[in-house]
Amino acid sequence: MVYVLNKNGRPLMPCSPRKARILLSAGKAVVVKRTPFVVRLVHGSSGYVQPVTLGVDSGFTHIGLSAVTDEAEVYAADVELRKDMVDLNSERRIYRRNRRSRKTWYRQPRFDNRRKPEGWLAPSIQHKLDSHKKLIAEVKSILPVSRVIIEVVAFDIQKIKNPSIEGCGYQGGDQTRFWNVREYVLYRDGHRCQNPKCSHKGKILNVHHIESRKTGGNRPDNLITLCGSCHDRHHKGFLNLTITRSNGFKAETFMSMVRWRLVNETGAEHTYGHITKTSRIALGLSKSHINDAYVIAGGNTRKRTESFTIKQVRKCNRKLFKGERSHIRNTAPRLVKGFQQYDKVAFQGRECFVFGRRSTGYFDLRSLDGTKIHASANAKNLKRLERGNTFLIERSSARIECIAA
Repeated sequence: MVYVLNKNGRPLMPCSPRKARILLSAGKAVVVKRTPFVVRLVHGSSGYVQPVTLGVDSGFTHIGLSAVTDEAEVYAADVELRKDMVDLNSERRIYRRNRRSRKTWYRQPRFDNRRKPEGWLAPSIQHKLDSHKKLIAEVKSILPVSRVIIEVVAFDIQKIKNPSIEGCGYQGGDQTRFWNVREYVLYRDGHRCQNPKCSHKGKILNVHHIESRKTGGNRPDNLITLCGSCHDRHHKGFLNLTITRSNGFKAETFMSMVRWRLVNETGAEHTYGHITKTSRIALGLSKSHINDAYVIAGGNTRKRTESFTIKQVRKCNRKLFKGERSHIRNTAPRLVKGFQQYDKVAFQGRECFVFGRRSTGYFDLRSLDGTKIHASANAKNLKRLERGNTFLIERSSARIECIAA
């Protein structure tokens, strides 16, 4: 399926590859984008369009997109969002604090003049909200979308953790009556070291982070009580703890915080997860983000289309200095033999992406799902197809079929 824009750049209905080849060979259209393949008409057209409904299965790490008309599905994509925002923000915070202590140690702290604007969200959550809006805008730029439907759902974290909680217990959470998270963790663990093989019975107790503070935070599920001796031995590498933390509720928190903001800021309609699940089961479709988005958009037994796999990556590494002045050694320049990271290239008849570079001109090539194509491909054997971008796109090999129940 080829997506068509009029001469002013406004989206029209897509056409078949055969018709696109005729338009291009006759000089009536020019190529705008390779993946997905988009052409722009050189001359004017009637501008006839059909109603197109875009279904969005929003999520914390994955987004499903599906656009349908009355007759067929015209766009489908499974998007994997970035997962490194918390680590990168924590790293940046450490750099900034160290720089302030080195460069401006003589200044008095300035904290009273900092005010968060109304509607402020944490940077990692704001980034995911902006990614949803950007993806919806990308689909609208190639298709005449008339309706957008987003699946929203409200999560009750208290009920997820304890389904039977009610009354006063519901009003008081994990940390009720405790002025400090540390005191809560000590009380929860009975003021005893949680190392099952502990034989020291030390009187000094520490609250240990199961996962690092910058990634796991200070919430109780990431904290555990250890005696001073076990805590010291663990950090010196003499004691391996087999304790694992819970998966947490990052995804549920995201959905609870931004679901309605996403609907309101995009002017979309909304639906609910139980409706999507019922319709998907009735159609005999397997559980996937694309199938959920297809059902959200109102799809039933329409003809399905080939889907796209999209992976969100970093565009820049934000390092001010490289080489000898950087803490990262052996850093290759941005361009190596004319190629940069995440460029889409052709290698031995296959499309893949540059995931690793060497200054000598050899590259690590992989597909978006992580499949290694070649660990050290010579630049002479590569042909660049697309420049690296924030969203890497490739076509899925299999077409999804709808099976009516």
